[in-house]
Amino acid sequence: MDVLALLLSVLSRTLEIYSLILLVRVLLSWFPNLDWGNPVLSTVSSITDPYLNAFRGLIPPIGGIDLSAILAFIALSLGQQLLGTASVAVMTSSF
Repeated sequence: MDVLALLLSVLSRTLEIYSLILLVRVLLSWFPNLDWGNPVLSTVSSITDPYLNAFRGLIPPIGGIDLSAILAFIALSLGQQLLGTASVAVMTSSF
């Protein structure tokens, strides 16, 4: 049971880190003159764009603003909460 709790905790932390990377990506998208060919920016983009693309089109852009990131953050938050709750449940059931 301890291995499962550890795995769930690691997955939850991974989603937390991914959320931060996604936040950086969204904030950087506000600066249209950035060089996305830069290795760091390119890496951030390649990590986050496939996930964001899954949500694009679900909410139409409003005034030219893409709101798909909102759904992406909601999905990540729900995933983190589920993993956190499952981790606590596994840890308490092992006592």
